[in-house]
Amino acid sequence: MMHSRSDRILLVARGLDPVGTGRQVELLAAGLRGRGWDVQVAITTAGGSVATRLAARGIPVHLIGSRPVIDVAVAARLVRLVGRLRPTVVHASGRSCGQLGLAVRPLLGAGAFLCQLAVSPRPTGLIRRLLRRADRVIAVSSGVAAACRAAGVGESRIDVVPPGIEAFEGEHLAREAVAVRLGLRAASPWTLCLAPLTAEARLERLIWAIDQLDVVRRGVEHILVGSGPLLARVLRRARVQQLAERLHLMPDCDCLPDLLRQVQLVWQSGNVAYGGAILDAMPYGIPAVAVESDAARQLIVDDSTGRIVTADPESEFPRRAFNILEDDALAARYAAAARIRAAEEFSAATSVARHLDVIERRL
Repeated sequence: MMHSRSDRILLVARGLDPVGTGRQVELLAAGLRGRGWDVQVAITTAGGSVATRLAARGIPVHLIGSRPVIDVAVAARLVRLVGRLRPTVVHASGRSCGQLGLAVRPLLGAGAFLCQLAVSPRPTGLIRRLLRRADRVIAVSSGVAAACRAAGVGESRIDVVPPGIEAFEGEHLAREAVAVRLGLRAASPWTLCLAPLTAEARLERLIWAIDQLDVVRRGVEHILVGSGPLLARVLRRARVQQLAERLHLMPDCDCLPDLLRQVQLVWQSGNVAYGGAILDAMPYGIPAVAVESDAARQLIVDDSTGRIVTADPESEFPRRAFNILEDDALAARYAAAARIRAAEEFSAATSVARHLDVIERRL
């Protein structure tokens, strides 16, 4: 159904780049506005370019956080914002933004607070209170839904809505321009990993894999985009393993959509929402290699669109990456299958429609 402009939805998200969770927020905002909703977005942390991109499309953006983390001041600003905007629905993306529902749900009256989770919730007391307070919990996979049930959420309050993806529209930077902007060598193969610098991302596996890969495949440059509390540890490990010339670590990347279409491989070493860049790479036919996780199992068809490897032996992770970088025919086969899978299984329009169905049934 089409909605009147009086139906207002406030999307709550961190400051992100338009890949992974950030891209899902972008697509959802555009899709909801196309169905007649008054879409507004609250950004809770510093960083990333999603806020600028949304504002450029005419979507009102409220910057309520200026630090890398969500704190008490952000919660207070969100409460004031909800009181002023009086949205019908508040939709929070991720665990950290979802926790803000504890503060804003009492203000919504007959409206609804929705929490979307792309990674299984930790079984802490705070998360359990959050999940009990949410009117609906939207899980992006059956694995996340199972974890929500284990955390005490009733089956009747959980909806499984797989993500959707589509390629970016418009003009794009050439490879040489991306190389100059990011300090890369245009002639080198590039790999990309998008992940928060947290324990769940298991980035020690990625750094070890990059080191091992260089033994048999020299000249590859690796980009890691992410920020978090383990920044110093990741940098120290990279220095110890002498990866400074091969590993480019960036907290955010304003040309990430252009970089994405130029890489030869995306990979993921831990449990990260949407596999980091794996989902976003599929429409461009970028093969993926990931250590087994819920996101990897949802997105990758093993030996069809990429490879899923076990954590042990550790050598499997770099070995499968090497196979793709070294074998053009294998990479092309995975690329073609990834494009087809993105179109058939992860339609952005279908994902937005299912979100709307959840909202409309709740209201």
